[in-house]
Amino acid sequence: MAGLGVGLVTAGCGGASREEGQFTFVSPGGQTRITYDPPHTRGRLTDLSGQSVADPQREVGLSDFPGQVVVLNIWGSWCGPCRSEADDLERVYAQTKDSGVAFLGINVRDDRRAAQDFLRNFQVTYPSIFDPSGRSLLALAGFPRSVVPATVVLDRRHRVAAIFLTALLDTELLPVVRRVAAEETDRR
Repeated sequence: MAGLGVGLVTAGCGGASREEGQFTFVSPGGQTRITYDPPHTRGRLTDLSGQSVADPQREVGLSDFPGQVVVLNIWGSWCGPCRSEADDLERVYAQTKDSGVAFLGINVRDDRRAAQDFLRNFQVTYPSIFDPSGRSLLALAGFPRSVVPATVVLDRRHRVAAIFLTALLDTELLPVVRRVAAEETDRR
């Protein structure tokens, strides 16, 4: 079932503001699939970055993807549902990367070798932040750091457009990513 528009709910609960404030997570009624619409009600993410899983000498983060839709996926090598959705996420990435869509994983509660093995074994080609403590998730104020896997779709201004607190199939994620990628960048 597609997420419900919660723009009015988030605006009324201290979430995204019309002045493009920082994002604050709100889950009305405990929903696990949430969309934030219309776009001017979305809160923005900034300063999300960390050490690369693949290369400890390299930092990766949102600033690497200016003007692009970014799909954040929170995962762990120990997580069964993360394993089942890995090929679905990779398919959506492959189908959308040429339309200005980037993917960025956030690996939590893991060790580097297991995380690197996961990327290699599941042929994940997009970058991931190595964040065993989950510290990078602080950029998602109020986000439930214990929920893994989780996927967050950011629009081209890096405002939160959708959140999925569950494993996904490509058929569930692809339409959301395409819709957000097709949005006009509003200047409000």
